[in-house]
Amino acid sequence: MKLNEKIFSSVKIKLFVTLSLTILLIILFLIIVNNFALENFYLYSKEQTLKSVYEMINNYYKDPNPSDEIETELEELSIKNNFDILVKDSRGINIYTTNKNFSTVIGNINDLLEKFNINLEREIEKNDKFIIRKQRDVKSGLSYIMLSGTLDNGYLLYMRIPINSIQDSVKISNNFLLLMASFTILIASIMVTIVSKKFTEPILELNNIAKKMSNLDFSHKYKTTDAKDEIDNLGNSINIMSDKLERTIKQLRNTNIELEKDIEEKSKLDEMRTTFISDVSHELKTPIALIQGYSEGLLENVNTDEESRRFYAEVILDETNKMDKLVKQLLELMKLEYGKREFNNKEFNIVELEKEVIRKSKVMLDEQKIKVEFNKEQDIIVIADDFYIEQVITNYLTNAIKHAKEVNGEKIIKISNEINNEKNKVDIKIFNTGEKIKEEDINRIWNRFYKVDESRNREDGGTGIGLAFVKAIMSNYKNKYGVRNLEDGVEFYFELDLK
Repeated sequence: MKLNEKIFSSVKIKLFVTLSLTILLIILFLIIVNNFALENFYLYSKEQTLKSVYEMINNYYKDPNPSDEIETELEELSIKNNFDILVKDSRGINIYTTNKNFSTVIGNINDLLEKFNINLEREIEKNDKFIIRKQRDVKSGLSYIMLSGTLDNGYLLYMRIPINSIQDSVKISNNFLLLMASFTILIASIMVTIVSKKFTEPILELNNIAKKMSNLDFSHKYKTTDAKDEIDNLGNSINIMSDKLERTIKQLRNTNIELEKDIEEKSKLDEMRTTFISDVSHELKTPIALIQGYSEGLLENVNTDEESRRFYAEVILDETNKMDKLVKQLLELMKLEYGKREFNNKEFNIVELEKEVIRKSKVMLDEQKIKVEFNKEQDIIVIADDFYIEQVITNYLTNAIKHAKEVNGEKIIKISNEINNEKNKVDIKIFNTGEKIKEEDINRIWNRFYKVDESRNREDGGTGIGLAFVKAIMSNYKNKYGVRNLEDGVEFYFELDLK
């Protein structure tokens, strides 16, 4: 069913069928005209010819002494018009005849018509001078038109014309028309194929372009020709529509992207606000409780001596500073995690930065009696924000100092830089001797406020978000970072892009 619908929906097939039906209808019309009009027209034409010849012969015999050339004229008329002519005088004697049989037939018209099985079919025309009849010879099957009349000089004139030829002509004409119809349809099919190709190819191309447009593919355009016809105009209109649709859809996509960004931005802000409030609320409970307790002690004069009151005031100030530091660090961490912090990337020597961090941590290193092994001879130029990279190194080093343990009687921290030329990066590693991190804690230590050893007291001074800072900074740079357990300690690492 679908195949038939597809076939008959083709423009070529429709054009061919329409043209073929038109040709067949024209041929059928001509056949009907042949059968019903041609014979009557032929009879009318021959009737007029009979009347014209009658007048000519009547004029020949008006002269009382007709010339000897009359017979020649009559013979020429007979041959020219395919007539049988018979002229009798008033006594019934034959004066001239072109056919002896015709003369015999007319000898006694009334008796002989019946004797020779001649059937008078109908009377065509009658007046005072002549009568024209259509007759058929039953025996021979031939039909004639016969004129019987009287000339002005009293002679009798008989003329007849066989009309079987017109019937044969109609049959031949009909057969010829049918044959021509076959040839015409054949030629038409060839012409339709050639002509329709010219029209259908651009239509199919336009259809293909429209289908691609429905799939939001606007890369294809209609190539106009020099014809500048209706199809070209349609192609230009589709090209214009395609361009406008493409621009509109691009605008919609851009608007949609911006809207999605706005929604995502709002969602991130809401999430950041919620997380910040939750973290701050959780982490500020202890310092607020301490401040509240010591403040109440001061108000109630629990200790009256100056030294105790000073100690209370110092605790309150210390906890206030810690709260301030924690809130600022949380705000900074939130901006890093949600992409709200822009980095001031520049070229700098990572070795010099590492040396500076070690210098700032010298007091802590000396207190813990930690030996630092660091190769600082080679300069390594990297591209990053030196402020945030200093935070990463500081957090790693501080973490290493806090967790360093003696191995073979020594606490050791190793800082090393390993250049990877294939990736154009440098791997920065900070190792400390000590206990290994449990496998289940390796991924958790990067979360905010997560502490491997819950027994650690608040005097260590850490906020619990140092490694979360590292994670946020490295995630913004899309560089690797992590921790691995080694034989006699733990190694933290991160990557930076080389110059």
